[in-house]
This record gives sequence, structure tokens and C-alpha cells, in this order.
Amino acid sequence: MSAGKFGTAINCIDGRTQLPVIEWLMENFHLDFVDMITHPGPDKLLSQGRPSELEAMKAKVLISIKAHGSNVVAVTGHYDCAGNPVAKDEHLSQIKRATEFIHSFTLPIKVVGLWINENWKIEIVE
Repeated sequence: MSAGKFGTAINCIDGRTQLPVIEWLMENFHLDFVDMITHPGPDKLLSQGRPSELEAMKAKVLISIKAHGSNVVAVTGHYDCAGNPVAKDEHLSQIKRATEFIHSFTLPIKVVGLWINENWKIEIVE
């Protein structure tokens, strides 16, 4: 186990989303570090992906949890996503389904859905 408190972000590869997500997670969960798992349009992948894709994502999340003791996993979607160019409402629906997928791991972790809006600010997806 590494020193410091870790969280995990399943985030888009889009560089505009990286710092807002890291800073929000560090501030709201008092983290020292955030492991980043990136994929173009991860909300779509986690809500509609093939079983092999979902298993690969799960394996990455489990590395963060087991190796770093991460106890919070954020699933993100964002404005102007090239990897998943759909309307905000569709992103929000996908984020909700994606958080349900992470919850299905039945691990003692907090799962949070995050929307990064057109101002690159974080909104919680309930």
C-alpha cells in the first residue's frame, strides 16, 4: 500500500478535463493523489461497452483500489466530448449507468458521477 490517500478517476482523454477532476476530487475527498484511468468518452464505454471492454476497465479500477487503497471512484463525462459527441442529457444518463456498473463490483468504495460543464466546472450527477 502506498503512502497517502488515493482516489480514482475514470476520465476522458481530453486534457481539458484532467485538472478540474483531479482538483475537485482532492478537495472534496481530501486526497493526496488521484489515479487516472482515461478513455475517449468513458461514460459511453462504461454504460454501453462490450463485456471485454468492461472487464478491462474493471481490472484497471481494481489495480487502483488494491495497490493504492483508493476508496473513491469518479466516473466522468464532459461538454464538447469528441469521443462521445452526444447531448448533455445522454451523457448524464450514461454517467448514471456507468456509476451503477462500478457499484456492481460490491466493494467498500464511494462512487460518484461527475459532469464537467462548458466552463470546465464540476457538477455532481445524482
